[in-house]
Amino acid sequence: MRKIIQFQKTPDILAIDDTPANLQLLAGMLKDRGYRVRPVPNGKLGIQAAKKELPDLILLDINMPGMNGYEVCQHLKSDPELYPIPVIFISAMNDTLDKVKAFSVGAVDYITKPFQMEEVYARVETHLALHFFQAQLEIQNNSLQKLVKDQVREITNSQLATILALSKLAEQRDDSTGKHLERVQILCRMLADRLAFLPQYRTHISECYTENIFHASPMHDIGKVAIPDSILMKPGPLTSEEFDIMKRHTVVGFETLSEVYVLYPGNAFINMGRSIARHHHERWDGKGYPDGLSGTSIPLSARIMSLVDVYDALRSERCYKPPFSHEKAVEIISEGSGTQFDPDIVKAFIDAAEEFRAVRDAMGDHPDLLIMDNS
Repeated sequence: MRKIIQFQKTPDILAIDDTPANLQLLAGMLKDRGYRVRPVPNGKLGIQAAKKELPDLILLDINMPGMNGYEVCQHLKSDPELYPIPVIFISAMNDTLDKVKAFSVGAVDYITKPFQMEEVYARVETHLALHFFQAQLEIQNNSLQKLVKDQVREITNSQLATILALSKLAEQRDDSTGKHLERVQILCRMLADRLAFLPQYRTHISECYTENIFHASPMHDIGKVAIPDSILMKPGPLTSEEFDIMKRHTVVGFETLSEVYVLYPGNAFINMGRSIARHHHERWDGKGYPDGLSGTSIPLSARIMSLVDVYDALRSERCYKPPFSHEKAVEIISEGSGTQFDPDIVKAFIDAAEEFRAVRDAMGDHPDLLIMDNS
């Protein structure tokens, strides 16, 4: 006696045949086996029945009025929701070409009439088991992908939190306090989002780009860890020699991040951090440092960072100056369009000026928890 496969739920079988005697015989046989069977007398009704309630398997005749079995199978396989359902043809057509055509339109098996009861049982059970196994495997794969995605997100978030914490540690040696880095993150992404609407940047600034600049921007001054306290925290103006040493923080930051980039070549986030660290003090007119780049030869991320860094510095109190008003900061940056700053970025900044004011006012210089982006 052949062992019956145990299924977790009662399998639902849709039987499509225009001959009532065949439908009655199949339905009776399969119901005795414990299956739920829905007999349907033609292809059109069969498709409607399948869409109304997805079966686990379809038994399909070929020679039927209206739509023949081949046409019905093609229709089923053209529907993404119905495509996974296994179709077994049951037909009196015994020519090899008929069977080849059945498989070409998507059938998983072919039973020739008159059929043997045990053959029908064996093939139905086999394909139902395969169908349920594939469905379960897909569920497990989706669960595994979600688990991996969650774990990657957790690791990524912890790494980004560590990077921000290290960047803040470097910042503490300067007289910059409070939420400078968190503001820079938000303002850089805000400005990048604005620029993305301009035709010349539409293909360059993607969602991935804006997320990278959000997370890479805090590393802009990481090279200041190598600058002596006597220079970094000097209350008065720097001498030309001291300023030359101060300018080295751009190169130190770049070289430090380049060592990381060697370990992770092709990492867009680290590469952007390198560009920002080295070039955020370059000027549109070529009079900046360390490389004297000008115009669009300065990486876009560094041009964005340059304006954001200046805006936040102008609005912040320093030992050598009081904080400027939002209006004064906007005026100074506007005057630097085409000389210190990229004119397109200045225009985007002016369009977003009130948003900049809102962020700066809401995130004043007072200690608080680090703000991380978990989106």
